[in-house]
Amino acid sequence: MKRGTIFAAFVALAVVATACGGAGTGGGGTAAKPDVIVGSTNFYEQVTLGELYSQILEANGYKVTRKFNLRSREIVEPALESGQIDLDAEYLATLLAFVDKDGKVAKPTTDPKETQTGLQKALDPKSLTVLDYAAATDQNGFVVTQATATSKNLKKISDLSPVAKDMILGGPPECPQRPFCQLGLKNVYGLTFKDFKALDAGGPLTVAALDGKQIDVGLLFTSDPSIVAKSFVLLDDDKHLQLADNIAPVVRSALLQKDDGTIKRLLNSISAKLSQSELNDMNKQVA
Repeated sequence: MKRGTIFAAFVALAVVATACGGAGTGGGGTAAKPDVIVGSTNFYEQVTLGELYSQILEANGYKVTRKFNLRSREIVEPALESGQIDLDAEYLATLLAFVDKDGKVAKPTTDPKETQTGLQKALDPKSLTVLDYAAATDQNGFVVTQATATSKNLKKISDLSPVAKDMILGGPPECPQRPFCQLGLKNVYGLTFKDFKALDAGGPLTVAALDGKQIDVGLLFTSDPSIVAKSFVLLDDDKHLQLADNIAPVVRSALLQKDDGTIKRLLNSISAKLSQSELNDMNKQVA
């Protein structure tokens, strides 16, 4: 897999965007640039994001060491805190729940800005900084086929209101009792479906059932590459049912203090350009 080829155009766009603000110059280019170690879990999307961060830093003169595929968050986050890595890509709500398990500092919400603020409070004692978040997320999403979206004029979840009674929802067996699945669709959107088909948690069974017209609406994760591969339509969560799992870089504060502000601006430029469709397209190419 040639990630350099896959991501070059995206990184180039981000570099152009930051160059207008002087990020690419390193504030004059006189100070020595700190070396950077970029880490990731062994999830392909995390490797994708780590590669994006690595390439934009390298394009601006930073020496980058990649420590990807470090298994789980239980390994990556202690590595970040101890300085074995300097930064990684994270998900706002999930990381907040991980570092503040009892919710004493803050609890994840459906609002990304509020969740980011709470996450920063939880990260302060660990000397970590969460930078700008992207529009792209990796959370529960509800999808339909392109044909269904066109025939029923579906763009957002609330558009299902007049037609849900005639549709079959597919998802994991526990979906009817879960607040972010069928139960949430009823409580937040007022949706009642004709039937529910128990499948898997955003996996191949759901993809096949949706593609084969066994279900009308399926639960997939918002960054699932099959959304692009199958030309599915991801319905906008317009009433904010899901917690805000927007993607954001988390960086050791010590690295940012050694730098002249360029690292922060470069990584923020990736977030500014990273839409859901951009992420899903890249995931499709590397999954």
